[in-house]
Amino acid sequence: MKPLAEMAIDVLNTADGRAKTTLSRAYAAQWKAARDAGETPEIGQATPPDTPARPDKPALLNPRDVPRRKPGSPQGRIALLHAVAHIELNAVDLHWDIIARFTDTPMPIGFFDDWVKAADEESKHFNLMCDCLEAHGSHYGALDAHAGMWRAASDTATDFMGRLAVVPMVLEARGLDVTPGMIKIFQQAKDTQAIEALNVIYAEEVHHVAYGSKWFHFLCGRHDLDPTGVFHDLVRTYFHANLKPPFNEEKRAEAGIPPDFYWPLAGGKPEN
Repeated sequence: MKPLAEMAIDVLNTADGRAKTTLSRAYAAQWKAARDAGETPEIGQATPPDTPARPDKPALLNPRDVPRRKPGSPQGRIALLHAVAHIELNAVDLHWDIIARFTDTPMPIGFFDDWVKAADEESKHFNLMCDCLEAHGSHYGALDAHAGMWRAASDTATDFMGRLAVVPMVLEARGLDVTPGMIKIFQQAKDTQAIEALNVIYAEEVHHVAYGSKWFHFLCGRHDLDPTGVFHDLVRTYFHANLKPPFNEEKRAEAGIPPDFYWPLAGGKPEN
């Protein structure tokens, strides 16, 4: 079996979305089989690319230039599925990237178990969204997408704690806030396939946010740092906007993120 960091590089350097996620799931299965057998596979070291390989389509635009569509219309629902597929594909790369990029920091084997599992689940999520798009006569790449997804990775390429704070604990936590509303849109349209897929994503994303919180707190403990203050400082450094309420406080708490982490970054106070 290849060292895990080399597996990560292979995934990052695969351009086609379906091929990337097929490779991601195959490597995750190898890792899981080894761990289930009681082995501690080699992590190794590798240099991830600054930007992961991407297919020719979709065209990646400045977020403000991506066309907006009414979510209640058929085309709007396709655009919403496409946007989620784009997020999930980026998440696959983000999780493999964190595995390969910070190997100079010694971490327990459980860290790698968590992020391999997260990458595997994000791969599944991308394919679920692609299946939904194809059921509507579309496909990933049929619409433009925004180029801002990788900015958080680029900004935190040399800051391990910054990566954990911004990617799972801000960006993925935002998914917990907005996914229930997306599910309602597809419930109104009686789109059973999309409802089921989004419910899978919603349930599993809680775990990914929790992994971020767990390992962020682990590193704070290792360096005797106050997690709340460090989180605020890192988000203000690397996230270029206020956090946006309303927040899904129940799911955020389930993932290990209390209100005093995010409300001070929203420019307001918790609602009573």
